[in-house]
Amino acid sequence: MLNKLKSLPDLPGVYQYFDKSNKLLYIGKAKNLKNRIKSYWRFTPTLHPNPNLSPRIFKMISEAVDLRYIVVENENDALILENSLIKQLKPKYNILLRDDKTYPYIYIDLNEKFPRFEITRKVIKGNVKYYGPFSSGARELLETIYEEIPLKQSKSCKKLCLFYQLKKCSGPCEGKITQKEYQTLIKKAQDLILDKEKTIQLLENKMHKFAENLQFEEAKIYRDRIKAISSTELFSNVDMAKLDDLDVFYVHLFDKKAIVIRLFIRNGKVISSNNSIINSEFLDKDEIYKRVILDFYSKETPFISQKIMVAQNFKDKESIKNLLSEKFNKKISIITPTTKERKKLIDICKLNANEIIKNQKPTDIYQKIKEYFKLSNTPYTIEVFDTSHMQQEATVGSKIVWSNDKFKKDEYRHYNLESKDEYSQMRELLTKRAESFDKLSPPDLWLIDGGMHQIKIAKEIINSTGIDIDILGIAKEKIDKKAHRAKGSANDKIYSFDEVYSLNTHSPILQFLQKLRDEAHRFAITFHRKQKIKQDKQIELLKIKGIGKAKIVKLLNYFGSFENIKNASLKELSKVIDKESAKKIKEYF
Repeated sequence: MLNKLKSLPDLPGVYQYFDKSNKLLYIGKAKNLKNRIKSYWRFTPTLHPNPNLSPRIFKMISEAVDLRYIVVENENDALILENSLIKQLKPKYNILLRDDKTYPYIYIDLNEKFPRFEITRKVIKGNVKYYGPFSSGARELLETIYEEIPLKQSKSCKKLCLFYQLKKCSGPCEGKITQKEYQTLIKKAQDLILDKEKTIQLLENKMHKFAENLQFEEAKIYRDRIKAISSTELFSNVDMAKLDDLDVFYVHLFDKKAIVIRLFIRNGKVISSNNSIINSEFLDKDEIYKRVILDFYSKETPFISQKIMVAQNFKDKESIKNLLSEKFNKKISIITPTTKERKKLIDICKLNANEIIKNQKPTDIYQKIKEYFKLSNTPYTIEVFDTSHMQQEATVGSKIVWSNDKFKKDEYRHYNLESKDEYSQMRELLTKRAESFDKLSPPDLWLIDGGMHQIKIAKEIINSTGIDIDILGIAKEKIDKKAHRAKGSANDKIYSFDEVYSLNTHSPILQFLQKLRDEAHRFAITFHRKQKIKQDKQIELLKIKGIGKAKIVKLLNYFGSFENIKNASLKELSKVIDKESAKKIKEYF
């Protein structure tokens, strides 16, 4: 370590600290590697951590025995590389955000004679106006607009259709409305987008009307739409006309959690808001602000306000400001609240945070799991894997996710698998997931439906990535060689890499892990059944046309899937089976 510290370059780059087990502890970036890395240490009388470091970084440096670094061209490149590596490698002392999804925008192309509102997550070329981002309710908002205002319903509409007869469209395709009159409709639609209070009131009136007429199914549609448009926005209808467009980020720490509140101000109104919770043993506000902003703007976004407001200053603020200005080709400023109106926005964020804290249920199950199984991470985020097949047909795998005390259904995934035996299937499934760590950050724990063999496979895959993920297996109790799944009485075994655990059936730890395993099993079985039914239907339909099983197998071995068979030419099919059968298949499809 000392020799490396003496030979550091005066260049920008990214550095990594490792512990005695060669596990990655921390990733940082530096404008000058030599100056930054040396600031962590004191060199007399012997090499030791700088006592002025924050508790989190001091603890990290105390465990560090090795240092590696990557030199880059400039500080912006260092910032980008650092953020990318943290998301992929999940170092112990860095703070990892998983909520880096893109948010939808409603947009309108003003170059069109009779434009219409649509949804996008990407940048659209042209004279485009964006509304958003929307953390929820964008599609429901759009449905309301087209239900209430007779705008052009279809982009490719060329003649009057049923929508015109139902008075849902003003008929611009055949000149039934002038451009000036159409612009009045556009203005009404804009008002609905920007004034959620007005939109929700309109929907509530409709809901109550249907309920009074005992049309409860229709009333439910509007109830769900209201819920989607207004969800997670406790204070979204505050009018602050003196405000510019602003993207607001607020971080609140409590216990071993951080609440991140995001508000998006457009035309003096809070158009959208959302929140996320970070669980970590090593919370640091500076680090969280940095990660939150970098992750949110990591992808090309349709609209970014020129002003980003945070509740307080943080380290690297200037670097991030310069990076975003360069990336979006306009001057971006990161400010703190100074005016009365802006301070009021931070008060709104605090109110949101306090509401979320009130609804947080105290739980120590994660700490119990960490201590009982001697894990290196507290398993706040858990991914659970299962496979399913019937006599090697329609073989599928599933991944479900538990995070922030709930199932994260938007992160569930299905996988079609090619492998024939259960161990190869699990290897294929876990490999597919490991290959996507750059797109979705790793969890704290993998829970595998299986025993010691599956654990060894998982360990091998994780070791090849260099990422620190704990692994547990849960194997069903066998009675007369059949899995015993009786709730509350199944003596399932829990496996780590070097130990087998038998917990009491009333153990909260066992019941919690069983709950996760059962959800993964349900998710896998559901997908397997769908695939099997689809496959059986296709096979039966082909049989009706006189194509036997042997020919089906031959075709599948050659083309790989029914979709490829469907798209094959007569000439291609005739290479595999006789011409008469090939003709029947072409006629059928």
